[in-house]
Amino acid sequence: MVRRIRNGILLSSVGILALMGVSCANEPSNKSTANSAPIIKTEPAKPASDKGDSVVTGGDLAFMNEAAPGGMAEVELGKLAATKAENGEVKAFAQKMVEDHSKAGDELKQLAAQKKVMLPPDVMPKHKEIMDKLSKLNGGDFDKEYVKAMVADHEKDVAAFENVSKTAVNADVKAFATKTLPTLKMHFEMIKALADKMGVKP
Repeated sequence: MVRRIRNGILLSSVGILALMGVSCANEPSNKSTANSAPIIKTEPAKPASDKGDSVVTGGDLAFMNEAAPGGMAEVELGKLAATKAENGEVKAFAQKMVEDHSKAGDELKQLAAQKKVMLPPDVMPKHKEIMDKLSKLNGGDFDKEYVKAMVADHEKDVAAFENVSKTAVNADVKAFATKTLPTLKMHFEMIKALADKMGVKP
């Protein structure tokens, strides 16, 4: 009798366990489903990398197109003065124009190539007018007109480069203007002092 009771309890236990196993098997496994889904990491949106450094437009482009022929004119006028000037200080200043503006011109060409900007290949008509005028003069007359032209040119150049060094959108154009500005200011001070010494008025 005791055996029958024990066997009955045992069978009942086995049956309950079997039912629990079937029930668990039929339930969806949320854990396995969640774990099997791929984990996708989302990165925060990056700010636009172009802050005006890639493309040169507007005022920056106008500045480059003005500075290139202006620099070429300074070099050509300097070469002219080196042969036609009578005053030794004028000759020395002219030689400095050739050296400094040639260097700045090369840097501007490199910047233009980097930015894919096509610079004017020659000086502007206003520069040619000055060249033609000076080419017809000699000695003291040439010196005075050359100095007068250099004072006017450098006054404009300093103002233009100073403005771009503060307001340019393109970082590289701004850097070029900022780097070149001290040299232009030095030229301006030199030619003003020379003009005063020679009694040349604008």
